[in-house]
Amino acid sequence: MALNLDARQRAMLEEMRVRVWWPQPAAQPQPAAVPVQGSNQAPADPPPAPVLRVAEPPPPPRVPIAVPVAVVVPEPAPAPAPVPAAAVAPDGRADAIAAMDWPALQHAVAGCQACKLCGTRRNTVFGVGPAAADPATPPHVDWLVVGEAPGEQEDLRGEPFVGPAGKLLDNMLRAVGVSRHGEAGAPQRAAFIVNVLKCRPPGNRNPALEEIAQCEPFLKRQIALLRPRIILAVGRFAVQSLLAGSVPNVHATPLGRLRGKVYRYEGVPVVVSYHPAYLLRSLPEKAKAWADLCLALETLQAQ
Repeated sequence: MALNLDARQRAMLEEMRVRVWWPQPAAQPQPAAVPVQGSNQAPADPPPAPVLRVAEPPPPPRVPIAVPVAVVVPEPAPAPAPVPAAAVAPDGRADAIAAMDWPALQHAVAGCQACKLCGTRRNTVFGVGPAAADPATPPHVDWLVVGEAPGEQEDLRGEPFVGPAGKLLDNMLRAVGVSRHGEAGAPQRAAFIVNVLKCRPPGNRNPALEEIAQCEPFLKRQIALLRPRIILAVGRFAVQSLLAGSVPNVHATPLGRLRGKVYRYEGVPVVVSYHPAYLLRSLPEKAKAWADLCLALETLQAQ
């Protein structure tokens, strides 16, 4: 391609980094021979104009094209189902607790060091109910309320359900004629209240599986000695602890789907309900909790 470029155009090409090969300066032309008058020789043609060629840019380097290869990603293995607490607790310890009487059981809970919660608690929380006629025997009650774990106030006082959730629970029980202290000679109006865990988890976090496993023999022995006629399980961890051996896949079932039925734990009817602390955050659910209380009362009266 022939180009006739002036100095400005050449400067622009240089700014654009376009290389141009300029012709080398031609040798000084010799003066043309002047034809001699009368000669037959024709005058020589003028030399052709110089041709400027723009250098073409080098071709881009070849980039290897990666051929997609199908990669098979293995599906993650399903998480193992939670192990029932009874399968985790040591057999020897569970057998020893199962043979304890009421005072021995209280003493064992007070001095328990089976898990790391013993290092952070202020007090163990055995449970609360009406006074027994004989300190060596458990009180006579028809109702057993099972919660999840002590909170800050419970840890300070060593008694379950003493904070705002405890006040709500007392009002709920009072609505069906029941209290944690009961009346003399009226066990159908008395409730014993316990938690699955006997020590407070730091920061009120959820109970860990191994902590539930260590406390499960205590709860089982309390139920065996108290012999309640109805159990009200409030909260997910209480429900899972009591129904793990009788309800398939209970750990993955929402609590709301477990309500409205009567289950059995060691032959004792169990009614499922929401934890009072949850009800304080979800006021519309109180109507459902009232229905659960009515179901428990009807089940007790039908015996």
